[in-house]
Amino acid sequence: MVSGIKLDRIDLKILTQLQQAGRITNVELADAIGLSPSPCLTRVKRLEKAGYITGYGAHVDLARLGEFLTVFTEVTLTEHRSGDFSRFETRIRKLDEIVECHLVSGGYDYLLKFVTRGVAHYQSIIEDMLESDYGIEKYFSYVVIKSPFIKHHYPLQHLFGEQK
Repeated sequence: MVSGIKLDRIDLKILTQLQQAGRITNVELADAIGLSPSPCLTRVKRLEKAGYITGYGAHVDLARLGEFLTVFTEVTLTEHRSGDFSRFETRIRKLDEIVECHLVSGGYDYLLKFVTRGVAHYQSIIEDMLESDYGIEKYFSYVVIKSPFIKHHYPLQHLFGEQK
């Protein structure tokens, strides 16, 4: 992986377009960012090789597939040595229903996002985690009632573009 390449505004435009429309053709992408196709493709390949583009995928509408439940869970570990954090992260990585894990500062250690078939399914996972000694002292669950929107892209231009 190439590291340390400097991104310019054209690279940011490419990344912005690709995260919103990953299946866009190179010709369409080049047109959208104001570049000819050949240098556009060269830049995309360079961004892929450098690890800025980590993959391409489809956004699946879970609601069309059936009923599901999203739960955010605050987790506090019993012990706070580095090995305790590593063990916890290694173990939860294997649980497919945990789709996000964030180590946070504040009143608890981790914020987890679960996607399950329902409350009973979620509860069985939590009970298994407690019985299997993941090192959890306490947890608090927040069931999502409605998600008015979910963005699958980052505001790259606002985060890393030219500051005004």
